[in-house]
Amino acid sequence: MISNQWYAILPSKAVKKNQIVGVKRLNLELALFRTDKGELGCVVDQCTHRGAALSRGKVKGDCIQCPFHGLQFDQTGRCTFIPANGKASVQDISRYNVKHYPVRESNDIIYFWYGDPEKITDGLSFFNEDINASYVYSEIEDHWNSHYSRCIENQLDVVHLPFVHYNTIGRGNKTLVNGPKIEFVPGGLVTSANNEADVGQSPKAATECVIKPTYLKFLFPNIWMNHISDKIKVIIYFAPVDDENTILYIRFYSKATGLKPLDGLIAFFGKFGNRIIERQDKRVVITQKPKASAYKSHEKLLSGDGPIIQYRRIREELKNQ
Repeated sequence: MISNQWYAILPSKAVKKNQIVGVKRLNLELALFRTDKGELGCVVDQCTHRGAALSRGKVKGDCIQCPFHGLQFDQTGRCTFIPANGKASVQDISRYNVKHYPVRESNDIIYFWYGDPEKITDGLSFFNEDINASYVYSEIEDHWNSHYSRCIENQLDVVHLPFVHYNTIGRGNKTLVNGPKIEFVPGGLVTSANNEADVGQSPKAATECVIKPTYLKFLFPNIWMNHISDKIKVIIYFAPVDDENTILYIRFYSKATGLKPLDGLIAFFGKFGNRIIERQDKRVVITQKPKASAYKSHEKLLSGDGPIIQYRRIREELKNQ
């Protein structure tokens, strides 16, 4: 994982008011909860008293209550009450504090800070220049038995299109890969497929290619967009579970008609198209070995793998900062 980054890990709707959700993200067992005021908290999913899962407990006002012996913890992980000690107790109970993690919300996504709390930044990766309140989206999720780096690279891979998606988005047998051209943007990169049918011509160099109106944009550490048109977008955030598993949250955004009820229908049915394409990818990607990709590996990459090479290079630089 890349340290000192805000990772998109869960849709906001997954954690409802006065509820607790236990999830594993970035190799950490977490208990996310929303107070009666709607504020979000995140602590390690283990009580310091006897090790029970806090996610099996309940929300009490601004605190999460352990299901085993009733200890209560606030959003900062501070132990605020131990019922066995009594309400009148003035005992210092700070040794029972649990570890908490910074979380924020934006665009209906929960972001988790993975790294040094002293180095927290304000930037939450999203496509604010491309998607605004005029869009309506519909979302699906799927679990892949793959490291999140493999899942991301698949969405930057233009070489696989005519083979994995031969009967969907890769129709036309466009096996010759021109470029592709890559442009760097703050926090990530942009590329687009320039494939064409092979009739004996040589592939064009990246410098001869352009970024097309339909393009791919990726922002570190884990969010991707397919800019299909000015009115249709697909985004995926790849929530790392552990070193071998990832949850993909896939959103279809539409403002095709400008009428939100109709665009909602388009987004709703559009997500099923996403499902078909995603499942075509999944059946192949989960077979890749090793589970995680690396900048230095034994893989023999092609010139058409340029976006993947650049993703690995930047990821390696960020890991080493």
